Amino acid sequence: MRKVSLGSLVNIRTGKLDANASNPEGKYPFFTCSRETLKIDTYSYDCECVLVAGNGDLNVKYYNGKFDAYQRTYIIESIDKNILNVKYLYYFMQLYVSKLRQMSIGGVIKYIKLNYLTDAKIPLPNIEKQNKIVKVLEKAQELIDKRKAQIEALDQLTQSVFLEMFGDPVLNPNKWDTNVLGSFLLNIDSGWSPKCEAYPATNGEWGVLKLSAVTQGIYLPHENKALPKNISPREEFEVKAGDILFTRKNTKELVGACAYVFETPKKLMLPDTIFRFKFKPNQNKINEIFLWRLFNHHGIKRKLRILAEGSAGSMPNISKKKLLEFAIIVPPIELQNKFAEIVKKIQFKKEALQCSLVELEKLSHSLMQQAFRGELFND
Repeated sequence: MRKVSLGSLVNIRTGKLDANASNPEGKYPFFTCSRETLKIDTYSYDCECVLVAGNGDLNVKYYNGKFDAYQRTYIIESIDKNILNVKYLYYFMQLYVSKLRQMSIGGVIKYIKLNYLTDAKIPLPNIEKQNKIVKVLEKAQELIDKRKAQIEALDQLTQSVFLEMFGDPVLNPNKWDTNVLGSFLLNIDSGWSPKCEAYPATNGEWGVLKLSAVTQGIYLPHENKALPKNISPREEFEVKAGDILFTRKNTKELVGACAYVFETPKKLMLPDTIFRFKFKPNQNKINEIFLWRLFNHHGIKRKLRILAEGSAGSMPNISKKKLLEFAIIVPPIELQNKFAEIVKKIQFKKEALQCSLVELEKLSHSLMQQAFRGELFND
């Protein structure tokens, strides 16, 4: 299969807006470098395109319609859709983004250059074969989306149970006692961020978590980078079951994400961008699972983001001091423990669905690799 430079097949431009231009009540999608799609009141673009995050957590999205975009988001359109199917381009970029991550440059916030996209070599079969490939990959994506929807439904169930038992934790209609987080903690651990490999740890290697291991509000241990073999691990930062992890530094939309570790592979360490809460011995006022779900309530997440500070060009950051002084509701521990038992039962069902999701994603990835090696259809 012949390969063609992507720059000869597409038009590429970037958005013009700041990341803070979003409005949660907006009518149109607003694409930033976050995996999450925001909302905005107005639109500047109306097209079918692939969107590539130009910095931070590099990711790829497909959209067809009216939208707006952050100034570091690349908007890629096919010059001639009879030569390059935009959905075909999207699936190619899903694979190619791993190479973009390897090529990204910069200090605190990694970024890519325009030529990293224009110089990419895309396998280009005729449009009929592209359309066939897209249909196969779309079917695989439909299965993945259905599984994710099932998992999301269980998350919504957990949040519904939380609200039924405790009410809105910001308004506190049940008049629960309140106290600052620091009154329950012995310490907040900071991790360690040595320069790591671009690939995840395997076969018993030591690894360091990425921010994406926590940003969805659930613990994703496969989101890590392998520790180079010439660097000794720091075992005091190894993640353990029962840990609560908190992203102290990230983009405006994702800072303050919180995840509970039900189980974890060994030899994974915290980076310095993720906190770990260390509770006082024998404290019996706060259940860790309750606190995790409290911190994932949308109103509490908004309050946590207000704590974040950052200068121009840097990611917002939440200090230990402000986090320790953050006030939370403290319902009776018996009620918290009852809630935690319900969450554990829901989690058991979620884990089965998540294992299935992993297998579906592996299948989809394999199909994409076959497609862009010219092995999916041999005619």
